[in-house]
Parts: sequence; C-alpha cells; structure tokens
Amino acid sequence: METMNTTAEELSFGAALTELEQIVKALEGGQLELEESLARYERGVALLRACKTKLSDAEQRVTMLVGELEEETPDE
Repeated sequence: METMNTTAEELSFGAALTELEQIVKALEGGQLELEESLARYERGVALLRACKTKLSDAEQRVTMLVGELEEETPDE
C-alpha cells in the first residue's frame, strides 16, 4: 500500500476510505500472517478514526454555513 507511510490524518477522506476498504478485503481474505493482520487492523482503526473526525468536521462546517444562511435570509 503506497499510503501506509502517510499518517491517516494526512490522507484525504476518499484516500483513507479507499485504503480502509482494501484493508477490510485483505483481512476478510484470511491469507495474512498474524503479525500482518494485526498491523493492518491497527492501521484500519487509525483510518476509521480519521474518517470519523473528517466527517464530524464537515458536519460542523455545514451546520455553521446553514446557520449563516438563515441569518442572512429575512423571514418571509
């Protein structure tokens, strides 16, 4: 995996999600050694946390923008 040298937080949401999907497929395949499975599982947890953080940040931004729009729009 070319993104393994990049921290999960540095990846875009899409790149993190793609890598997470690849990890899930590899783990489901059952062909990895125990050590490799653990390493990929740990990486998957880090990627999942990063994705959740990015989604939460995006949700906060959308909420803020909607609030700003509501303030700008006069009541009808």
